Amino acid sequence: MNKLMLCAAAVILFSSSAFTADRMTFNGEIMDSSCAAAGSHTAMMNEHKIKDARACTLGCVKNGAKYVLYDQATKTTYELDDQAKPEEFAGQDVKVRGKLDAAGKTIHVENISRS
Repeated sequence: MNKLMLCAAAVILFSSSAFTADRMTFNGEIMDSSCAAAGSHTAMMNEHKIKDARACTLGCVKNGAKYVLYDQATKTTYELDDQAKPEEFAGQDVKVRGKLDAAGKTIHVENISRS
């Protein structure tokens, strides 16, 4: 009986810590997948005579790219499962709160706020 109770307590402890551990805050810029692959908007902005990151991001998404979170510090691109919320923050530095699907480098977006 004691072993059963100990096992049950361990399962509850580990499942609750795993549940909270996978919610994280990620910092970076809401960027389009095309520019994120290049690591910046520079080439696209020069090529198309675009003046700011927001216009660049919105234009690239309109032409088929996806919204992503790009972390300049680590050069990491995260796909975002929600493609509606990021539009408001296009080209801006933000904090994205959500769960990371590490296999697909996809963030299941819970919240986005300005940095």
